[in-house]
Amino acid sequence: MKIPLPEVWMRGPVEDVPPLLQPVAHALLQAGEEIPQHLHGFPEDLLWKKPAGLASVGFHLQHITGVIDRMFTYARQEMLNETQLAYLAAEGIEKPGINTPLLLANLDLQIIEAIEYIKGTDERQLTSTRGIGRKQIPTTLIGLLFHAAEHTQRHTGQLLVTAKLVGVVNRS
Repeated sequence: MKIPLPEVWMRGPVEDVPPLLQPVAHALLQAGEEIPQHLHGFPEDLLWKKPAGLASVGFHLQHITGVIDRMFTYARQEMLNETQLAYLAAEGIEKPGINTPLLLANLDLQIIEAIEYIKGTDERQLTSTRGIGRKQIPTTLIGLLFHAAEHTQRHTGQLLVTAKLVGVVNRS
């Protein structure tokens, strides 16, 4: 019998991640573990189902990946490019070739990139100003990083509930 690991935050510091950013790394890594675990064997025909008008599992997978990408783009003080804007516009739209393994691989890659960025972040810059979007809505570097983490966790919870719900509704 496989003994489950404790949650990521209970395993100690993530190597090379600055102390103040450990919670960001823990939240992203936790989502990166939980989502594939709960979607193991998830039927592809349920990926885009919207029970009671809720967002689909496919949407949540795309959205989590996209939000991490967008928040870390702003953290680097860059504007979104055309590819990112097109991705944002297509979140939740079912298209041929977009399946659970692809969405999980994209999420995993985005989390890996985010953790690498965090490792190189100077804690002395965490309160430095950053702008969001074309209007350059003011925030801080730490605000963007923590929003990426909390938003990821929020949608992870919604994804897991939706996956369970569509599985029950469509299999009963």
